[in-house]
Amino acid sequence: MGTEAVRILVVDDSSDAAETLALLLRLNGYEVRTASTGEEALSLIDVEKPHAVVFDVVMPGIGGEQLCRRLRDRHGDDMVLIAVSGFAGADERVGASFELADHFLVKPIDPAVLAKVLRPLD
Repeated sequence: MGTEAVRILVVDDSSDAAETLALLLRLNGYEVRTASTGEEALSLIDVEKPHAVVFDVVMPGIGGEQLCRRLRDRHGDDMVLIAVSGFAGADERVGASFELADHFLVKPIDPAVLAKVLRPLD
């Protein structure tokens, strides 16, 4: 990774979930920003240029599936996209996001699993 910090954007409409995950990631040395909507995430991504985006699939407005599609259209494979959901397959948005994202994790996120997913970014 060199001297450049690894930037991660956490997107979740639950501020508690977003801040908890952000804290965990910061404790592991990542530079983290949070967004509570897909719209806010798109604005931050253009400025922050994160290496990875961890996003909740089921959100109001621009949900995870649409956010993922927009990021793939705009950035291709330039950032790692990690879809997160408490619905382990019962919602069609979960399946669609899984097809688009690089990784899919089920809430509550196991920190050890997340560390393995992010390890290549180190």
